[in-house]
Amino acid sequence: MAVTGDETEAGSVAAGDFPNCQQRNPTSRLLKTESGFGSYGPQKPLEDSLQKRELRLMKNREAARECRRKKKEYVSCLENRVAVLEQQNKTLIEELRALKDIYGHKVE
Repeated sequence: MAVTGDETEAGSVAAGDFPNCQQRNPTSRLLKTESGFGSYGPQKPLEDSLQKRELRLMKNREAARECRRKKKEYVSCLENRVAVLEQQNKTLIEELRALKDIYGHKVE
C-alpha cells in the first residue's frame, strides 16, 4: 500500500484499513441518569417492575395468610364436629345397651 502525504499511521488504521467493520464506542448505549449510567435507559421501568414485584409479593403474603386462617377455621370446625359425633355415638351405644338389656330380659 502506498502512503501519500496526507495519510498518517493512525488515520489509515482508524478509517482506511477497516472500511467494513463497525467501530463502536463501548459507552454509546449507556444513557446518563440521576443515579449514574443506566444500562439501556432511565431507571423508571426497573423501578416500576420492582414496585410491581413488591405489590405481587405483598398480595401473595396476604392471600397465604388468609388461606392459613381459613384452614385453621376449617380444621377447628372439623374437630368440633368430631367431638359432637363422638358424643352422639356414645349416647347411641348406651341406648343400644339399654334396649338390649330390656328386650333381652323379656325374651327369656
